Amino acid sequence: MLKKLRRPLLLAAILLVALIPIAAVKDNYFEISKNLDIFATLYKEVNSYYVEDVEPAKFMRTGIDAMLESLDPYTNYISEADMEGYRFQTTGKYGGIGALIRKAGDNVVIAEPYQNFPADKSGLRAGDVILEVDGKSTTGKNTDDISKILKGTPGTDVKLLILRPGEKNPTLKTLVREEIKVSSVPYYGMLNSDIGYIRLTQFTEGCGQEVEKALQQLESSNTLKGIVFDLRGNPGGLLNEAVNVSNIFIDKGNEIVSTRGKVKEWDKVFYALDGAVDTKIPLAILTNSGSASASEIVSGTVQDYDRGVIVGQKTFGKGLVQTTRQLSYGTQLKVTTAHYFTPSGRCIQAIDYAHRNEDGSVGKIADSLKNAFKTKNGRTVYDGGGVDPDFPLEAEKLAPITISLIEKNLIFDYGTQFRMSHESISDPKQFALTDDEYKAFIDYLSDKEYDYTTKTEEKLKDFKETAEKEDYWGAVKDQFITLQGQMIHDKQKDLIKNRDQIKGLLEEEIVSRYYYQNGRLEASLKNDPVVTKAIEVLNSPEEYSKSLTASR
Repeated sequence: MLKKLRRPLLLAAILLVALIPIAAVKDNYFEISKNLDIFATLYKEVNSYYVEDVEPAKFMRTGIDAMLESLDPYTNYISEADMEGYRFQTTGKYGGIGALIRKAGDNVVIAEPYQNFPADKSGLRAGDVILEVDGKSTTGKNTDDISKILKGTPGTDVKLLILRPGEKNPTLKTLVREEIKVSSVPYYGMLNSDIGYIRLTQFTEGCGQEVEKALQQLESSNTLKGIVFDLRGNPGGLLNEAVNVSNIFIDKGNEIVSTRGKVKEWDKVFYALDGAVDTKIPLAILTNSGSASASEIVSGTVQDYDRGVIVGQKTFGKGLVQTTRQLSYGTQLKVTTAHYFTPSGRCIQAIDYAHRNEDGSVGKIADSLKNAFKTKNGRTVYDGGGVDPDFPLEAEKLAPITISLIEKNLIFDYGTQFRMSHESISDPKQFALTDDEYKAFIDYLSDKEYDYTTKTEEKLKDFKETAEKEDYWGAVKDQFITLQGQMIHDKQKDLIKNRDQIKGLLEEEIVSRYYYQNGRLEASLKNDPVVTKAIEVLNSPEEYSKSLTASR
């Protein structure tokens, strides 16, 4: 039994010691040794005497995760099995077939193939059901299980038994895995005759070069008068790439970001090392509550230097830096080692990262807890929780019926059906469903289950329960029944009432079946109110200049 325990115990010891600076080891040696001994003896006793067999790896992982959870949300243990996923987060590369997958009932289906990678080249389409992988059934498996099987060493084969909706017989396809490199800039182009657009989805290796190339391509047009740089939903990534992307708009020698933590030898100031690609063209950065970490370094730096305007919603509020530390047996620890600060000196880390709004955004922070800082032009900006936009806009809220159609996969499934009956469509900017085609979608839903509860109905239910508990129900019952009858939702009316929202999502889904991810993004920009506002500001030199000037 003791021999079986040695390896997990060694891992635990290495993990704990890796978190403790050398100085702290000297000062707290007895406490460290004491607690490691307690941990080891507890682990031994549970393994020896617990009533049922304990899986050592699973048991240890539970302990590790619980221990790290007591620190912050970003300090994580990366097992050997998780390394492929972590590599993808930092490099955008992995070995596999090049497709997103999703759960649909008991099945796993292709959600979106990446253009010109094995899944696409073999003819797989969104909506294709994966029945088997290498002869093993996928029924009941989750997407993580299937994803791990589909990924593997480039050059190796994987056999998929596929059933296409509308066809009776499945098809066996043999795909050769490749190294998949997902571009961090899935789309860039012109929004109109003089405003360009670049979308950056993650800060992976080389993304600075991708953004630079996109900007140079757009600037080859002599009519370019402004750039919309979209960082919405970008969760961040590599710190050095945040510096590289900032350097595209901020000139050589300027401070981009500084980091400070417990280990003072690791404190560092990062400067723009190269000449900027463009320091003059009007710039609008789009952000929302999903713009985090490296996205906040870029948006915060641009704001501090008054290099451009921020449009949209307050960013996530993650001002922490993580460092990976090598552990034994091919594992790693991703540990928070520092706070980062924008050039004005502010840290945008949320004061309380444990409590957030339902959409993930930073909760309301009392003004007394914020500190004021000044931008290059003397504008006042604040720390304590994300980057505040210069032009704040409310985030779009999905209607209950829209959420239900998404969760029930009905928008996705209709995209599959549309693709089966239409060989081609117009380009993403031009494509739009006609009134008759939207009516066809409503007809498609006639025998589908997608009921939902509105917030008003939830409040009415809460009211009834409270009235019953407090013995007021008898007095209000008749009025309640009348009000309930008036407020109960009508799915057919809601499909018309929320037509624009549902139709937009349908169009994006359908476009992606023909033009892949970049087509979906291009189609999504047509009726995007944040993009519309950014164009409006960039087309108004007076408003743009005024927003970057300190009020007198």
